[in-house]
Amino acid sequence: MLNKKCPPIIVFDVNETLLDITTLEPLFERIFSDRQVFREWFAQLVLYSQTMTLSGLYTPFGELGIGALRMVSEIYQVNITDPDIAELKERMSKMPAHPDVEPALARLRKAGFQLVTLTNSASGASPTPLEKAGLSQFFERTFSVDAVEKFKPAPEAYRLVADELAVETSDLCLVACHFWDTIGAQAAGCRGALVMRPHNATLPAPGVPRPDFIASDLSVLADQIIDS
Repeated sequence: MLNKKCPPIIVFDVNETLLDITTLEPLFERIFSDRQVFREWFAQLVLYSQTMTLSGLYTPFGELGIGALRMVSEIYQVNITDPDIAELKERMSKMPAHPDVEPALARLRKAGFQLVTLTNSASGASPTPLEKAGLSQFFERTFSVDAVEKFKPAPEAYRLVADELAVETSDLCLVACHFWDTIGAQAAGCRGALVMRPHNATLPAPGVPRPDFIASDLSVLADQIIDS
């Protein structure tokens, strides 16, 4: 439960929080004969995006995604072709929204919250993944870490949103399904709200900040925020 009244600006993570990344699984089933390799690929993508930031380096998220696919294919000694890469790009650009997303966003907008997004993915030409998923109308602004060339959970990523909106980070509440993202947001001064998508969980350890909200789906999370 929120410790204080929720800030007026809700910042949404995009990949997996709003958009269903499991639509990439058939690609991994075809290439590796095991769709669970998808989770290994995604973990490597997150790991190496954060590694690049900690090392003071930057490569766009999509390019890291391609590199992570080649890395995993080398581990499994599977050949990756240009059509495989093209299919990965196509699937990543057309991920649908989770069923609970649109109703939750509509309720939050109606309740008067300002909604924006912050993604590790680079900004792209229209139609964007959010536009293709039918969600863009809910958001006043969309932000990419591409602007600061530091991936979440680096504090500069969250401060980017605050600076662009001319507010303090304390005026922001980040909604994400990745616990590392809410940790980063809270460390930067934001509130944190965690939606428990499959394959994600909290880390019960001393000194690890617990999210201000935790809910089983985005609709329940929206109700908690509105009622706070």
